[in-house]
Amino acid sequence: MRRQDLEAMNFEELWMLHEELTKILAEKITVEKRELEKRLAQLNQPDQFSPAKSGAAQDETDQPPRRKYPKVVPKYINPLHPTETWSGRGKQPRWLVAALQLGHTLEEFRIRENDESSDRNAGGQGH
Repeated sequence: MRRQDLEAMNFEELWMLHEELTKILAEKITVEKRELEKRLAQLNQPDQFSPAKSGAAQDETDQPPRRKYPKVVPKYINPLHPTETWSGRGKQPRWLVAALQLGHTLEEFRIRENDESSDRNAGGQGH
């Protein structure tokens, strides 16, 4: 239809055309949605890929799956902000670098859980 034809139509004719177009579009959308859902279901099937293909994909990356590591316990603590800790691995945190530049030693920030427990045990044995 040309624009001139649409402009020549009265309100009722235009509204009926609108309703008819809406119905046709809804049907086409439903059909398209079903097709897409079928394709998605096919892509999600685990049996679709043969073991040879999945093995080839593994060889292309040349990286084994990552190993899980245990949680690392913090060894150093910021006395000004006790929630800031460092395990002693990787890059030193900013608060520690700044303190070291001011002349502090790394040992000053070490968490001493074992020392406290041994002090308690030693104190209990003396009495």
